[in-house]
Amino acid sequence: MKDNVVLITGASSGIGEAVARELVRRGAKVVLCARRTDLLEKVAAGLRGEGGSAIAVACDVSKDGDPEAAVARAVAEWGRLDTVLANAGFAIAGRLEALTLDDYRRQLETNLFGTIRTLKAALPELKKTKGRIGVVGSVNGFVGTPATSAYCASKFAVRGLCDAIRHELKASGISVTHIAPGFVASEIRAKDNREVVHRHAKDPVPAWLVASVESAANEIVNALRRRKREQIVTFHGKVAVFLERHLPWIVAALAGTVDADRRHDRKARSASAG
Repeated sequence: MKDNVVLITGASSGIGEAVARELVRRGAKVVLCARRTDLLEKVAAGLRGEGGSAIAVACDVSKDGDPEAAVARAVAEWGRLDTVLANAGFAIAGRLEALTLDDYRRQLETNLFGTIRTLKAALPELKKTKGRIGVVGSVNGFVGTPATSAYCASKFAVRGLCDAIRHELKASGISVTHIAPGFVASEIRAKDNREVVHRHAKDPVPAWLVASVESAANEIVNALRRRKREQIVTFHGKVAVFLERHLPWIVAALAGTVDADRRHDRKARSASAG
């Protein structure tokens, strides 16, 4: 990845930030994109301070024109674009009966349509360089669990998108890598349905099951470098996807025990005790 120009959305924290750091460590030039420009500038400044090449570009993938402006900035700065990582996303939790249509629309607007906007904006430049596309999905793009229907719908859709465009873009020399992380240390589980980060919120996932962003970033960059078709990130993620593909009855038996709606879970226990 040395001297690759890489555009990363959702790069102000979590997986996006860690991937940027790993890429810079390997000699790449990174274009960091996100809405939270204060955090974004801090990350970019830190990477430049360590001798890396990094610029920050304000970009909301849910807004038409923002991804195109980010791509234009990358080309203006370094003359080309070699790789794009569509990583921006968040998770809406809640049961079907509790969520509104607007909740589903907001989820898809960022996670699915934001990905499509990013890829369409980058495509003309990637054709010139026979570049790489990476799309961050989720293990929830394979396995559905209670109170994650909006998130799962978006990530199942992203996986289907990758499978379809991979064939379309093959003749152009562009690779498409679908990346499906399991539980990784990031802000995603600390955000509420309006994307407000609750930094002191207790992570519902046991610490022993959460992989570091550094290890996830290493897997992701290696997958991009090798132009892999798909990369399941984290050991437990690989196990879950393997079981879903080959022993789905086991996943069906276990999936119901994982509930993202903690309030509903507490009410159910309270009612049972009463």
